[in-house]
Amino acid sequence: MQSKIIQGAIVNGIINGVINGGIQWFSFKKLEQVAVTMDSITNDQVTVLGSAVPLAVSLAMILTFIAFFSIPKDNRPGIRTKLWVIIKHGFFTFGVVTGMAVLWQYWFGTIWISPAGATLIVGIIAGLVALVVNYLTLEPYSKE
Repeated sequence: MQSKIIQGAIVNGIINGVINGGIQWFSFKKLEQVAVTMDSITNDQVTVLGSAVPLAVSLAMILTFIAFFSIPKDNRPGIRTKLWVIIKHGFFTFGVVTGMAVLWQYWFGTIWISPAGATLIVGIIAGLVALVVNYLTLEPYSKE
């Protein structure tokens, strides 16, 4: 059962990485260069990790909700547990991706990359979020 959950999480991660990276391409393609991060709490420019944070949080919460439907009905948790896990995954994802952005800015400063590179980074983040959230949602409810 464990290997099926891991395989499913990997497939889910790849699919979501490609789809969400492709969607993000439409935000980046009109730009000559995209900053990975900016040294400011608010800015009016599109940044890679600034775009990745809301995408990752919403993706984590949506995919957690969807993953509960693949748990067998006799093993599925109640609504209060589901809501708690959805919120927990949202906060967890927000913290990790925002923390990555802050550390990136601290260590490397503002680096400009191509729209294709920006799309690739957002796709990788979306894929990792989908993989981890799928695994963390299904693993506690799997029957050995």
